[in-house]
Amino acid sequence: PAFRRFQRRYYGVYLPALAADWLQGPFLYKLYQHYRFLEGQIAILYVCGLASSVLFGLVSSSLVDVLGRKKSCVLFSLTYSICCLLKLSRDYLVLAVGRVLGGLSTALLFSAFEAWYLHEHLEHYDFPAEWISVTFSKVAFWNNVIAVGAGGVAEFFAEGLGLGPVAPFMVSIPLLALSGVLAVKNWEENYGQQRAFSKSCAEGLRCLLADRRVLLLGTVQALFESIIYIFIFLWTPVLDPHGAPLGIVFSSLMAASALGSSLYRLALSKRYHLQPV
Repeated sequence: PAFRRFQRRYYGVYLPALAADWLQGPFLYKLYQHYRFLEGQIAILYVCGLASSVLFGLVSSSLVDVLGRKKSCVLFSLTYSICCLLKLSRDYLVLAVGRVLGGLSTALLFSAFEAWYLHEHLEHYDFPAEWISVTFSKVAFWNNVIAVGAGGVAEFFAEGLGLGPVAPFMVSIPLLALSGVLAVKNWEENYGQQRAFSKSCAEGLRCLLADRRVLLLGTVQALFESIIYIFIFLWTPVLDPHGAPLGIVFSSLMAASALGSSLYRLALSKRYHLQPV
């Protein structure tokens, strides 16, 4: 019972944050297109967000450890809310700043929340380490469900209610506020070990170069992510001229992604024994 209560405290903060993130997926390109920007200008805005995510991703772990995991999650809610509000502007520079804040928020989303959970699970409550996978598998399941639902919700507000492509970003703000408030109310603060940034980078580089398999795995992952980001940029301008409902298409993409994960788990089951080599 204590573990389940702890899980619910974690889900209450993390799942609204994920929902807010997914809501912004279907209509980002459409919004910039609605503001009359050219494809090349939109590409630069996308690159601003990705480059920001890369740069902040390098320091996010150190930042989270020093600032505190709970404060970092609250900071995520604040920066992502500002990012959404900046979408109301038609000024190109303001939108670029919003993309930079979005990159920072993404780096915090995929570092601070899990870091907080791991510390509380192992250090504060001293639950068995093997229970961690129980929590994260449930998060993965609900993340897929939320992603599928987010497309439908975005479509409803943007097209169903006729509020335009900026509407899903405004709907994200209450979810971000909820996440931040619940973190302040229900979470204890915890910190990580402070390590020099140069030292952590050197350790990572050493690990990458010491084992050829790690380098190959990283290369394959980088190529795969490159394909995914090209696809993310292109799917809207390809389908939108044909009148495709972007939110429903997005939901279909996320459902296919969830199906792929399910097929992978099935392949690894005792019934099929398709173990990766």
